[in-house]
Amino acid sequence: MIDLYHCARSRSFRPLWMLEELQLPYRLHVLPFPPRVKAREYLGLNPLGTVPCFIDGDVIMTESSAICQYLADRDETHGFSVLPSDSTYARYLNFLSFGEATLTFPIAIYMRYTRLEPEETRAPRVANDYRRFFFGRLRAISAILSKDDYVCGGRFTAADISVGYALIFAAMNGLEDDFPPEVFAYLERLRARDAFRRALNAESAPNHQDGGQA
Repeated sequence: MIDLYHCARSRSFRPLWMLEELQLPYRLHVLPFPPRVKAREYLGLNPLGTVPCFIDGDVIMTESSAICQYLADRDETHGFSVLPSDSTYARYLNFLSFGEATLTFPIAIYMRYTRLEPEETRAPRVANDYRRFFFGRLRAISAILSKDDYVCGGRFTAADISVGYALIFAAMNGLEDDFPPEVFAYLERLRARDAFRRALNAESAPNHQDGGQA
């Protein structure tokens, strides 16, 4: 049985969504945010105190996009991974990383300086700089989505979960209205997926629930 330690609306939504796409059995442990402060016992599993923490037998992983790649490769029958022999493999790897390293990072800074910091230490200018950073980098996604429905090879893959969560995170921070039309349409396609909706339901259910298909 897979165990996933998760905080609602956080990066750990990526592996939760992937587990639902694959319909794998799992146990979901929903922690209060931030767990390093509010769930100190969790530091025994993940000394950083961050989420996700993904446990599959002897495998322990803490990077959300890497977990999605691991799961997609673990169960290739669903077609959510891309083989090295495929002409889109390099693009697939690129956007697996791009979703976190390039798109999620500036929104995390934007959120910190608009919502998380105490009023007296918020920094609107810094926040706006990182907002502009995000929308500048979003052009790479827009260019692809103006021609294709998904970021890699015209089909849904783990790379769409990586990029998709970054867009969801931006939307949670009030930036959705400024998305280009093709990006907004892409996000609506992702939100319409049954597995996405099941993942949303799972994170709002009682703690330590079992998910997926036995």
